[in-house]
Amino acid sequence: MIIYNVTIKVEHSIAGKWLDWLKDEHIPEIIATGCFTHAVILHLVEADDAEGITYAVQYHAPNKYQYDQYIEKYSVEMRKKGTEKWGSQFIAFRSVMQVVN
Repeated sequence: MIIYNVTIKVEHSIAGKWLDWLKDEHIPEIIATGCFTHAVILHLVEADDAEGITYAVQYHAPNKYQYDQYIEKYSVEMRKKGTEKWGSQFIAFRSVMQVVN
């Protein structure tokens, strides 16, 4: 299993609306691509929240092929939608992990 982890720091002024959008629109749209089975939203508890709240979203793909399909076919458009909606009120970085147990 591959976990595509997106860590996001969201400005306080949009945090509630952003989280609603993430849950109600963004994650369902990404899952609907068929590349991931599900996603988990986490709040980073020991992060410095002075400049914003930090979340991680972990998208679970059954294999590297499915993850690669997402990156090749969908990722640019999904990132664009987030930027168009929220502008520079968030920052994100991404990492890819493989489950070993």
